[in-house]
Amino acid sequence: VNILEDEHKYSVEVAAPGLKKDDFKVEIDNNVLTISSEKEEKHEEKDEHGNYTRREFSYSSFSRSFNLPDDVIEVDKVNAKYENGVLRLDLPKKEAAKPKPIKTIKIS
Repeated sequence: VNILEDEHKYSVEVAAPGLKKDDFKVEIDNNVLTISSEKEEKHEEKDEHGNYTRREFSYSSFSRSFNLPDDVIEVDKVNAKYENGVLRLDLPKKEAAKPKPIKTIKIS
């Protein structure tokens, strides 16, 4: 997981090759971002009589949670995209949380 911050947003990148975008669940609850995934695979081979000759299944899951700063994220504008094995989330900051430019005060 990579977490980046700039003046406008936080960006989270999660490397998760072999998954599909539907395998992920992303939630924000009480300033906690949770990214999780569950994947189940089944594979079976039968002989000509319909008897099992080989049957395999696997199950994998993960969950990561991150505490977000209080009242900083525009929750309604969070964007998630899964491409080339990497899940990317952009969490825009509220205007009040963005740094203000330096104001120079003229002395009279």
